Amino acid sequence: MQTKKCQVLVIGAGPGGYVAAIRAGQLGLSTIIVEGEKAGGTCLIRGCIPSKALIHAAHQFHKLAKHASNDGHMGISIPGPAELNMGNLVSWKEGIVTRLNKGVEHLLKNAGAELIIGWAEFQDAKTVKVGEGKDATIIQAEHVILANGSVPIELPFMPYDENVISSREALSLEELPKHVAIVGGGYIGLELGITFRMLGSEVTVVEAMDSVLPIFDKELRRPLEISIKKQKIKTHLGVFAKGVEKAKDGRTQLNFIDKNEKDESKMQNIIVDKVLVTVGRKPNSASLAPTGVALDERGFVKVNDRCETNMRGVYAIGDVCDSGEMLAHVASFQGEMVAEIIAGHKRAYDPVAVPAIVFTEPEIVSVGLSPEEAKAAGHPVIIGKFPLGANGRALTQEAEKTAGFVRVCAREDDHRILGIQGVGTHISELVGEWTLALEMGALLEDIAGTIHAHPTMTEMTHEAVLATLGHAIHSA
Repeated sequence: MQTKKCQVLVIGAGPGGYVAAIRAGQLGLSTIIVEGEKAGGTCLIRGCIPSKALIHAAHQFHKLAKHASNDGHMGISIPGPAELNMGNLVSWKEGIVTRLNKGVEHLLKNAGAELIIGWAEFQDAKTVKVGEGKDATIIQAEHVILANGSVPIELPFMPYDENVISSREALSLEELPKHVAIVGGGYIGLELGITFRMLGSEVTVVEAMDSVLPIFDKELRRPLEISIKKQKIKTHLGVFAKGVEKAKDGRTQLNFIDKNEKDESKMQNIIVDKVLVTVGRKPNSASLAPTGVALDERGFVKVNDRCETNMRGVYAIGDVCDSGEMLAHVASFQGEMVAEIIAGHKRAYDPVAVPAIVFTEPEIVSVGLSPEEAKAAGHPVIIGKFPLGANGRALTQEAEKTAGFVRVCAREDDHRILGIQGVGTHISELVGEWTLALEMGALLEDIAGTIHAHPTMTEMTHEAVLATLGHAIHSA
């Protein structure tokens, strides 16, 4: 066995790990990063990027279907219905993933970080073994950054198999299922469910809560709920999935029951081709026992505001730690931060606002406090809204059809912006300005006094702020 030593060892090359390794390399620290599969992690290889590729393809296919109608659409018509080749679609998606994967590998190399492909087996907190037998490599480090990420939660009474799948398998299906049941009406389930529906599948959502996307307030959810209904996606709310049974022709029967029903004779069921389980994700921390790092009762690594664990020189970032939301951009931020901390910089994880986006149709975006959260925190609140239907750029892109809007929540006394939310087609592209405004402590007057280019959808932020001040120009 060969032994390697380094100043920084990063476990996991996802959006947290590879950013940490690149930044550490840039800072002149000898760095090794170990990844069990491909550089890029869940987000790039089997999550955010491939799902957004399929979502875009589904939108394109849906548009073609409109053009194939008798009257065409926008004056454009095609001679026959569009056809979908699922295998070619997956190949196109994989091409994007491969390109980004190679890009990450190139960036790591340029920064001087060594990438080792293999599963890291901890010997102690700062020593890992990669590989087996005489070909194994022992790596010893002064500092370790745990960027293990997370994995889909598997329901014990509904284990994964050929027809019961996680989001990972859903993104690589070579054939379009005729009917998909989604267990869990959160953001992953709805993003993929709407994608399959636009591609032509029948979709049924089974959700234990009384609404889909319960983390968002009713006003934000409403346009999406209307859209789901228009797309003829069936929803069963307030029900528990109870398991699956084999059905005819290789299909699967999903059983579910009202959450308040005690009589199992009232069990309901549907026959589907695939059951997609999207009930959340859990930290990938099972292999960390030899490190001695402390975990909470859910399995997350406990860290402080510097992402330090209880073990000196060992850090945890991203989905595996308990410091923030399970989001790729949080992991990347923490990865860069920890690399700089190791290099001696003074940093801490204390963001004012972390943006959250759901890439459904319509999209939902939230940064900072909702009006309800602001009131609960004791803020005197003023609110302004602006509809997509009153924005010229939104109309030219047909983004107004989802009845979306931008909403601004601010303090009434000093006009400090507390939160901005939006729902609608393409609305996610506005989130950068919103997050920056909150992070910099912007007042309503700061946004009102900023010239927003015309015609763009960013004008809606300006108009929503003017509405909060009581004088929007382009809405009554």
